[in-house]
Amino acid sequence: MIISKDTVVTLTYIVRDLEGKLLEESDEPVSYLHGGYDNIFPLVEEALEGKTAGDTADLKLQPADAFGEYEEELVRLEPREGFPDDIEVGMQFVGSPVDGSQEMLYTVTDIAEDKVVVDGNHPYAGQAVHFQCVVSDVRAAVADEIQHRHAHGAHGHNHH
Repeated sequence: MIISKDTVVTLTYIVRDLEGKLLEESDEPVSYLHGGYDNIFPLVEEALEGKTAGDTADLKLQPADAFGEYEEELVRLEPREGFPDDIEVGMQFVGSPVDGSQEMLYTVTDIAEDKVVVDGNHPYAGQAVHFQCVVSDVRAAVADEIQHRHAHGAHGHNHH
């Protein structure tokens, strides 16, 4: 079966920076619903269109096409008392931006006596990456998956 709109694609992937350093690797195959549902980087979707199980995709992505450009305004200073006592640099937590838009994942980048610096950028924001993946399975999505716009089994614990 070939990858086209409303097929569920299962793949394993490796993301490296352009120097070849491993950034992220699928520890098990991930599945996504193909067809512009924003479940995977759009350029990866384009590259996979028309491929079948066993095929590979290998592409270099600019920051805007991968984890996003680095945005200074996503770095914030927060009062220390808003955080747990055992806070450490590198800890991540979900917070809502001031204007109440969607929640974001923040990473603690610095801790001073009464202030904590948190960064809402993805850890790999601003980096061009080398994305390689191998398609392990392609199947037609069931109506229920299309309705919910994500594949079952990819993140089985995300039932809303």
